[in-house]
Amino acid sequence: MYLNRMIVLTIILAYLLISNFGGDVLAQNNNLTSQNLNVQLKEPLIQLISDVVYEQVPMAGYNNVAMKMDILKPEKDKKMPAIIYIPGGGFISANKDSYIQQRMKLAKADYVVASIEYRVAPTVTFPQPLEDVKAAIRYLKAHAEQFNIDPNKIGVMGDSAGGYLAAITGTTNGMKQFDQGDNLEQSSDIQAVVDLYGLSDLTKIGDDYSQQVQQAHKSAGATEALLVNGSPVFGGQDGGILANKEKAEAANPISYISKQTPPFLLMHGDQDRMVSPSQTQILHQALVEKGIESIRYLVKGADHGGVYWNQPEVMKNIIDFFNKYLK
Repeated sequence: MYLNRMIVLTIILAYLLISNFGGDVLAQNNNLTSQNLNVQLKEPLIQLISDVVYEQVPMAGYNNVAMKMDILKPEKDKKMPAIIYIPGGGFISANKDSYIQQRMKLAKADYVVASIEYRVAPTVTFPQPLEDVKAAIRYLKAHAEQFNIDPNKIGVMGDSAGGYLAAITGTTNGMKQFDQGDNLEQSSDIQAVVDLYGLSDLTKIGDDYSQQVQQAHKSAGATEALLVNGSPVFGGQDGGILANKEKAEAANPISYISKQTPPFLLMHGDQDRMVSPSQTQILHQALVEKGIESIRYLVKGADHGGVYWNQPEVMKNIIDFFNKYLK
C-alpha cells in the first residue's frame, strides 16, 4: 500500500515538473516572437564636421592663428541654405560649442549650420571680430559645393555679443571695407539675421538698470570698452566706452543700416539682467524707420541665455523666420 502511494506521488510530481518546464519553454518561445515597427523618414542624418579652419589671422603675438568652425551638415541631395551661428561671450570669449541643441534643431530643419569662433578683446579691437564673421561667410560660399550649400541663401544668428555681431554683419551688407583676408572674390552679404538679446548701442548697454550698473558699463574695464578702445597697456586708449564717442558709434550696428540691410528677427528676455532689453528695441525701431523688415519678440520670463531659449515656441519662430527668407 505504501509503495503504491509512493509510485502515485512520483508520477504526479513528474507530471508537474514536465508541465512547468513546458510552460517555460512556451513562454520563451513567445518572447522570441518579433513585432513589426513602422518608421517614417522625418529627420535627416546629420554629419558633424569639426574644427574646419576658415582663416588664419594675426593675434596676440602670433602671425597666424587658425580660426575654426564646426559644421552640421544634413545628408540631403539638394542644395541647402546655410546659417552661421555666432556665439556670445561678452566680447572676451567665443566658444563655438555653444547652443548645440538649437543648432541641431536648425540642422534637422534642413539647414547647414556652421558655428564659428572669432577673435576677442582685449587681444583685438573692432572691427576684427566682424572681419572674422565675414571671412567665415566667404569661406562657406567658396566651399559651397563641398558642404552642399546654396551660396545665395545665407543667414546669421547669434546671442548676446554674438547677436551684436550678427546684427552688424547684416547692417554692413555691401560694405567692402570689412572684407579682409581670403576668398575676397566671394561676397559676404547675407539674406537674414536672427539677433538674440544682442547689443545695438555700446554706449547704452546698462540703460535699463540701476545707476551702479550704468556706471560699471562706463568703466575702462567694461568689455565693450575693451572691444572699442583696446587695453592701454598694449597701446589702446584709456577710459571707458565714452572715451572716444566717434569710435564707439562706428562699432554700433545702428550706424550702418542701409537699403542693403536684410530682414531681422530680434528676441530679448524681459528678465535679462546683463544686456538691457531696450538694446534690441533701439535696433528694431531704427530698422523699421529705415524701411527694413524687422520683427521683435519680448520673451516673458527669459533671462540672458538659459533654458527658455531652447523651447519649441522660440525655436519655431526662429525656424519660421529663416524659412521665410532663405527658402
